[in-house]
Amino acid sequence: MSNPTPSPKKAAAAAGEDTMVSLYQAHKKVYPRSVTGLFAKWRWFFVFATQIFFYGMPWLQWGERQAMLFDLEARRFYIFGLVLYPQDVIYLTAILIISALSLFLFTAVAGRQWCGYACPQTVYTEIYLWFERMIEGDRSARMRLDAAPMSAAKFGRKALKQAVWIAFGLWTGFTFVGYFTPIRELAQHVLQWNLGAWEIFWIFFYGFATYGNAGFMREQVCMYMCPYARFQSAMFDKDTLIVTYDAKRGEPRGGRSKSADPKALGLGDCVNCTLCVQVCPTGIDIRNGLQYECISCAACIDVCDEVMDKVGYPRGLIRYSTEHALEQGWGRKEILRQVLRPRVLIYVAILSAVVVALIASLVLRTPFKVDIVRDRATLARLVDGNQIENVYRIQVMNATEKPQTFQLSVEDLPGLEIASDKSVTVDGAQSLWVPVQLRLPYGSASSGSHTIHFRVTAPGVGEVREKSIFMVPR
Repeated sequence: MSNPTPSPKKAAAAAGEDTMVSLYQAHKKVYPRSVTGLFAKWRWFFVFATQIFFYGMPWLQWGERQAMLFDLEARRFYIFGLVLYPQDVIYLTAILIISALSLFLFTAVAGRQWCGYACPQTVYTEIYLWFERMIEGDRSARMRLDAAPMSAAKFGRKALKQAVWIAFGLWTGFTFVGYFTPIRELAQHVLQWNLGAWEIFWIFFYGFATYGNAGFMREQVCMYMCPYARFQSAMFDKDTLIVTYDAKRGEPRGGRSKSADPKALGLGDCVNCTLCVQVCPTGIDIRNGLQYECISCAACIDVCDEVMDKVGYPRGLIRYSTEHALEQGWGRKEILRQVLRPRVLIYVAILSAVVVALIASLVLRTPFKVDIVRDRATLARLVDGNQIENVYRIQVMNATEKPQTFQLSVEDLPGLEIASDKSVTVDGAQSLWVPVQLRLPYGSASSGSHTIHFRVTAPGVGEVREKSIFMVPR
């Protein structure tokens, strides 16, 4: 038998020549197979729940306005009956902290549940894949269509899919902008072709970001762009629930007839059908162990359970479990006992404290705000009546939905009085700047700066005290 001809790379290496090795691996398109089962139902439940909220909330009315509206131009945020101003950024900070701690807690307990069920990338990928299946067919049909030469039928299916994807992306962009511009007005502007430049930009930007991420990039966003995949291991431990393949039970894998005895053949329960790989949205093989690409969607669990039912083996070859459970053969009760470990308890304690603090702050919050600005253009001066006058500008922000009349008073400096109007009326969810003159009899206080407090009260609403200074010239 003649010796095989060596490859050019091997021949070059044998001759001591330099060879070029490419570190770039061309991306292979992933064709996820559709799957049914318990976890698939949960995944679609979250798809419907999140999208009903996202697409429906801008159309919900609260009184005479949109229930949830972030009016950046007026610098007011409306969340049902709550009106927030930029000065309330502390609440946004608290919400971000709660979100981060919740993510840490869920990850420590049960891995990447956020990624697998509720992350926008996962949700929109599921929606776009559904459109693709409805138009091009399931996995095998899509693979055949992509491999086939271009034809009128193929072009028609591809064009229809792209049109549906783009339309859904633009609808998503329109809804997103509807949280910042009243969506009913925005719809009228769209119908009249009267959109502003920023509205056009954000509708198309958000729409095509959705179209690109969910239609084309898909698993690449999770694998290469999302930072969570990289630092998730810092939040995992050996008692974290993860999607696992029971290698002790499944190996050695191999095909066999349904009536065959796997023990007699020296085989494990894995029939090597590769369906767990075919349903994976990131294209990994869970049988190779935990990988950072795994988003814990549990599609492989659903399809493996179906296969186990068909061949008559117990379910759970692929299941949610922990490393300690696999090593020590623990059951469900032992796994649940390990949930309340120190890391989890610390997350729960901190998260509970922040949530309680946020709720208490909102409940005890005075529904109006006051800003005091001393008029630097008008210095302390002597006016008629032998009195010293300082001028201020007071901004009263009414965070209620009804007009309110606020009473102004000043304290901490004997003899100091308000020489201008002592009340101001502000419409609901509006703010108003008013000039205020304070006067003090000459000689009743030493020269220099004196601390004073303005008191602004609204009957039946609350009271706010703000600190300022009164200047007495020499």
